[in-house]
Amino acid sequence: MPQIIPASPWVERYCQRIPQTATVLDLACGSGRHSRLLAGLGYQVLAVDRDQEALAGLREVPGVVVQALDLEAASWPLAGERFAGIVITNYLWRPHLPTLLAQLTAGGVLIYETFMLGNEAYGKPSNPEFLLRSGELRQIVKTAGLRELAFAEGYTATPWPAMRQAIVAERVI
Repeated sequence: MPQIIPASPWVERYCQRIPQTATVLDLACGSGRHSRLLAGLGYQVLAVDRDQEALAGLREVPGVVVQALDLEAASWPLAGERFAGIVITNYLWRPHLPTLLAQLTAGGVLIYETFMLGNEAYGKPSNPEFLLRSGELRQIVKTAGLRELAFAEGYTATPWPAMRQAIVAERVI
């Protein structure tokens, strides 16, 4: 039986800031730990990942719509969609970030947590292409016109030792 990884404490702490006015995107959701959390709180969730097998267990979860998409394709596969919330953990693909963040509705909330430089001391990812630089999420949300609500970066011991960076930001109405 596969190990069940609990929801990120960062996502748990801030997810109820997301308005329930539109769908929440759980981007690169893997097996859907955050999709399940959000659906359990009454949100309508679009769970997206490229891994069909990982998505299989989400197909019967009420409130969750599943799509297998290549998030690193040249053209953005979710063009034209709008989201009240975007949740991203343990994933970084910089080329589509500006387009993705522009898809937040007025009052919409971004919750983003992933690895940063220094993580190579703890394991994967270790390629700098997939590690944030210090303060990078702050710059990304500022450039996107979002207002920062919370920010953290540095070492964390849970759910495993890693160097992480996290932000919560909203699209000002």
